[in-house]
Amino acid sequence: MDACLRSVRAQSYPAIELVVVDNHSDDATARIAGEHADTVLVEGPERSAQRNAGIRAANGEWVLWLDSDMVLPPDAVESAVRTAEQEGATGVALPERTIGDGFWTACRALERECYLDEPWLHNPRLVPRDYLLGDGGFHLEMSGPEDADLRMRMLREGRSIALAPVIVDHDEGRLTLPDVLRKRYYYGRSIPAFASQHEGAVGAQGRTVLRSYLRHRGDLARDPAHAAGMVLMRGLEAVGYAVGARRGARDRRQAASSGGPA
Repeated sequence: MDACLRSVRAQSYPAIELVVVDNHSDDATARIAGEHADTVLVEGPERSAQRNAGIRAANGEWVLWLDSDMVLPPDAVESAVRTAEQEGATGVALPERTIGDGFWTACRALERECYLDEPWLHNPRLVPRDYLLGDGGFHLEMSGPEDADLRMRMLREGRSIALAPVIVDHDEGRLTLPDVLRKRYYYGRSIPAFASQHEGAVGAQGRTVLRSYLRHRGDLARDPAHAAGMVLMRGLEAVGYAVGARRGARDRRQAASSGGPA
């Protein structure tokens, strides 16, 4: 987290307001945030609610959100705002690359390299605050697909999403398959809510991912060990998503039968 916040403070953009939203952490998050941030909030229960709280607390024209394991290059915000202004875009995506240690992290890095030239797979990360305060806020039923949901809503409204000429480092540490499966199961629980809002989007996302692999088959062939690991990891992730989606669908049915939000 410290590296993330330091990278925000090192931006070349002249007017940075840094808002940190913590979900009741019991580690050093509050202390580290207090050393760098203008505002520190404690919100929950999930990250969509956290992001919406951060948006409400912010004061700037634009909002750019990050996870705590991301590190920005020094010109990221300046480049993103310039891209939005030059292209008249409502949203700007910042492509990511995976960094970290270990075999499975290298497999993830190879996977992400296949997406860099696939604009449809990049979700917006810089959006006008006024848009987000209206109907553009993050969907509270989603934790994982909420970025894709925002992208799909923007595209459905005819709003453009541009791609900034920067790459964000996403430090995923040392990935393990159990960690990957747990995360995909957690994300998968939000898939029914996402699918209910965007008919056919889950299948379209999958087809676009496969197309990116085919386009980069030469790159994958040059690194067969990590390519094979990537295929195995993606297969296990599909299982995690499917099991999580079944749980999410069951939770939605139970909520609907009890009169709660579906």
